[in-house]
Amino acid sequence: MGLDMRPMGKPKPGFEKRFVEIFEMVSQDKIPQPTFFDKLKGKKLPTKDELLQEWFANQIQTYETIKAPRVGRDKEADEWIKAKYNELEQKPPYNDFLKEHEGYYVIELAKEQDGVPVYIALGQDENVFRGEFLRDCEDLIGEDLVSEAWNTKMATDTLDYGNRLMEVADKLAKQHKLQYLKSQRLPPDTDEDTIENKLHILFSLAKWLIFYGKNGHGYEADF
Repeated sequence: MGLDMRPMGKPKPGFEKRFVEIFEMVSQDKIPQPTFFDKLKGKKLPTKDELLQEWFANQIQTYETIKAPRVGRDKEADEWIKAKYNELEQKPPYNDFLKEHEGYYVIELAKEQDGVPVYIALGQDENVFRGEFLRDCEDLIGEDLVSEAWNTKMATDTLDYGNRLMEVADKLAKQHKLQYLKSQRLPPDTDEDTIENKLHILFSLAKWLIFYGKNGHGYEADF
C-alpha cells in the first residue's frame, strides 16, 4: 500500500482544545470508560463513534482551505459537472446526475495549488500526497527526515516538518544550482533517480506541508 499523507480538517473556532482531546483519545485508543460509581449513577460517557461524530461535525474541511469550488454553490463547479455529464455515453436524467453530485468539491479547480500535489495517491482525493515518493529522497536527506513522514501530525508539527524539509531542499538546490525547481509545479523531465527529480519531490512536499500546517491542518499518515 505504501504511505499516503491525508490532510485533516481543522477545528472550528472555539473547538481547538476539544479537537486535540478527541484526536488523542481516539488515535491512542484511550476512550474514557465509566467507573463503577458512574454506572450506579447512570452516568454515560460518549462512545468512540460519538466522539468521532463530534470531531467531524466541528471541523472545517480541507476543501474549503484550498478554495475548491463546490457543485451547487459555485458556477465553475456547476460548469465542470455539466461537462462531465456531456462526456457520458449513457446519460441518466441530468437533474438526477446533478443531485447525485450536489456538494461535490472539484479539487482540480482549487485556487490554492500548494495544497494540491502533483504526486498524488491513486484512489484518494487529489489533495492527498503520495508520501511513498519520499523514499526516493533518502540518499539526499537521510533516513530520519524521511521516516518522520510516517507519523501522523497535528498542524504545528506539520508546519515544523515542512519548514525543515524546505530548509534542506533550499540548501541542496543552491548547492546544485537547481533553485528553479522550487517554483516549478510539474515534475522535471528527467529520470526518477536524478537529483532534479528527487529535489522536486522535496520542494513539493515541503510546500504541501507548510500550506496545510500554517492554515491549521495536520495530516494523517495512512500506510
